Amino acid sequence: MRWRRNFLSLLIIAIVAVSLNWQVVLRWFYPIRYVSEISTHTQALPLDPYLVAALIRVESNFTPDARSQKGATGLMQLMPETAEWVAQQLGLKISDLELLDPDTNIRLGTWYLSMLQEEFGGNLVVALAAYNGGRGNVSRWLAEQRWNGRLESVDDIPFLETRLYVQRVLGVYTWYVRLYRGMWPPSATELPILPDIGRHLESWWHRARQILERYRYLQGKPGGRLKVLNDYTTWAHNH
Repeated sequence: MRWRRNFLSLLIIAIVAVSLNWQVVLRWFYPIRYVSEISTHTQALPLDPYLVAALIRVESNFTPDARSQKGATGLMQLMPETAEWVAQQLGLKISDLELLDPDTNIRLGTWYLSMLQEEFGGNLVVALAAYNGGRGNVSRWLAEQRWNGRLESVDDIPFLETRLYVQRVLGVYTWYVRLYRGMWPPSATELPILPDIGRHLESWWHRARQILERYRYLQGKPGGRLKVLNDYTTWAHNH
């Protein structure tokens, strides 16, 4: 039933795309929410609001009550210990933290991302890798020269999840800037009659890349192909 609904939605989009500007159509796939909160907490920081929107899109798809299995919470998927540390740096009372509150979550998340960028010499690619893979891990990769911190060598990042995370955030960021022509705040673009298939298509694409890379890595190992098949079956069941 869901596939039929998605197919119908794609058909509607294709028809509309014939008569409308393609940028307008693609904005339906890449909406931006919590514009006011993002604006407020990026004004005083060296962060592009479209970058923060892209990170939120990838982390939680703008779902304020999102929680990961590891405990990451809210729009920017902050771990509780990270949020507490950031709150201390900002002089906030930890007891007053509400990570499910969009304004609080974005305030802490943007400060943390900005701090990471400063810590790693303004290198946004490294900062994004640290946001996902951890500051300690990224520092060790750089020190051991396992990765040089450049986007061109992102395939050298040891963690596959972090590697794809960096590529995906920067990919969504590029689309945001292109579709909204770099003008902030963006205009309203959502159509409530369409399901959220844009995110699903994007997720499927990145997941397919992940499966392919795992296949290439594991195909020469005993039981490798079975691991990839099990991984795909689990993912397909959840989607």
